[in-house]
Amino acid sequence: MRMSSLSVSSFAVHILLLSCVLFTPTQSSDGSENEDLIDQICKKTPFYDLCSSILHSNPSTPKDDPKGMALIMVNDILANATDTLSYIEELIKQTTDRQLEQQLAFCAESYVPIVKYILPQAADAIRQGQFGFASYNIFYAEKEVTSCDKKFSGSTQSPISDRNSIMQKLVDVAAAIVKLLLNG
Repeated sequence: MRMSSLSVSSFAVHILLLSCVLFTPTQSSDGSENEDLIDQICKKTPFYDLCSSILHSNPSTPKDDPKGMALIMVNDILANATDTLSYIEELIKQTTDRQLEQQLAFCAESYVPIVKYILPQAADAIRQGQFGFASYNIFYAEKEVTSCDKKFSGSTQSPISDRNSIMQKLVDVAAAIVKLLLNG
């Protein structure tokens, strides 16, 4: 199976980012007054290094606005989901295995609402301060990714398990940040 060069490069960037984050030693701070707000918030997520890396590397991340940070995370998930959907569509075109084609089609049907409706609604909800609705949408996106992943349980090896794993981690980080906003 061939992947388009755009899909490969975008996926490679996410894998490289995740690898750098996971294998780079972090410096600890003695007090929260020496930490920036990004670090304080990311420490309250399940994947601190991933959160910190994404928020620190994005030049448009507001340094003092948790709502803006949540929006950056949701937009990063949306970009990742869009890339994954394109990758799935390419795999469908290239496969000759009928079972794999059906499994990938199921995943495409899971990712389409994530890209077109769920994550854009989550982003709008964050902008409007409707954190409960944003949380619901983020949870729903995670449910769709899990459904896709489960479609491959059994004999067929999922060609998108790495992508789904990254999506799960990104969603977990965004959900944690939105939960912080929800709890005030």
